[in-house]
Amino acid sequence: MADYASFRQRLDAVLRTLDVKQVSKFLIAENQWDEGAPADAEFAMWMMIAGSQTLRDLHEQARQWLVSHGHEEEASAVLRREQGAGGGNRAKRNQSQHKGKRG
Repeated sequence: MADYASFRQRLDAVLRTLDVKQVSKFLIAENQWDEGAPADAEFAMWMMIAGSQTLRDLHEQARQWLVSHGHEEEASAVLRREQGAGGGNRAKRNQSQHKGKRG
């Protein structure tokens, strides 16, 4: 478990750079990706950011990138799951918006 925690911390640090080349290099060095895979490394990077609990400050940026590149369904699925795992800012915002509409 300690190995995974260390890997996850290092991955999140590399993801925070928003540099797809650095992310790819890191994952290849860690034997997680092969050279040239995945086919769309930038999409994979933004999905990993969206799925990381420790990168919540980048979730909105990830959502915007994913939606603007035709991946709205994937963004919604991952970010909704993250909100259930302790996020919830958007859910709170939506609740307050709905309250305003009701009354």
